[in-house]
Amino acid sequence: MRALVAGPEAEGRFAEVPEPAPGPGQALVEIHHVSVNFSDFRHMGRLPQSTVLGYDAAGVVLRAAEDGTGPGVGARVAAFGAGAWAERAAFGTGSIAVVPDEVDLVRAAALPMAGLTALRSLRAAGLAAGSRVLVTGASGAVGRLAVQLARRSGAHVIASVSRPERTHHLTADPAVEVVVGLDGVEPVDIAIETVGGPALVTAWSLLKPGGNLQSIGWASGQPATFPPNSTFSLGPARSLNSFGDVAAPAADLAHLLALMAAGDLSVEVGWHGSWEDFEDAKAAQLGGSVTGKITLKVGRVP
Repeated sequence: MRALVAGPEAEGRFAEVPEPAPGPGQALVEIHHVSVNFSDFRHMGRLPQSTVLGYDAAGVVLRAAEDGTGPGVGARVAAFGAGAWAERAAFGTGSIAVVPDEVDLVRAAALPMAGLTALRSLRAAGLAAGSRVLVTGASGAVGRLAVQLARRSGAHVIASVSRPERTHHLTADPAVEVVVGLDGVEPVDIAIETVGGPALVTAWSLLKPGGNLQSIGWASGQPATFPPNSTFSLGPARSLNSFGDVAAPAADLAHLLALMAAGDLSVEVGWHGSWEDFEDAKAAQLGGSVTGKITLKVGRVP
């Protein structure tokens, strides 16, 4: 079958690869659409050549798991797992969720990594009604989902973007405070930090005593330099955590898809095209020219 794989010098390329051989707890999925995450390209050079790329996918179950777990043949599913950018892939049934009829497969494919990261980082930070939550890089895929999920929980959300033109994607909810940069932001209980570099340092300085910062991205590519003594404060300890927990995602993925089906959560797709246009998608992702997720249609599927 055909797949997008890691090539020399951190380039992606098409290749013929062996058909997946699902284990007892795995379903074989025909992939219809996949989505691109910034990390897919940033870390491509660390992978052995010919490794099948990607993590986010949506499609249809071709063969149900032999152990009886998971959805049956013909089910529309979203999946999260390594090796997703292929015509077919085997996923553990703990990593797939049925897509409700109200959700199209393009948007389902755009959800897994960004949605799981937003949901679980807020949960790990101790989100509660009334919390003041700062989200940096709020116009990005994770940021926009974190803003929506925090608002649904009754938090006061400060959505920070880098440029004024990025604010219009966030101003539909009058309960969200949209800011450009971080100047003038009042102290917060939680920071969901996706930018890294100086933004990480500033977000840390805005934490209240007992507050938590979840560092889940480093889009800036810049170093973070903390001034002397800036990690000390009186009162309950502040904490900074790195976040990357995407283990056993099926239940949380199903929850997020249900929110989408009910109209309580939206994923913006800013660029959708054939996976034959992979190089264009890569340039758009790395160039920062697209707001929203980049998704690719696989092969000749509808």
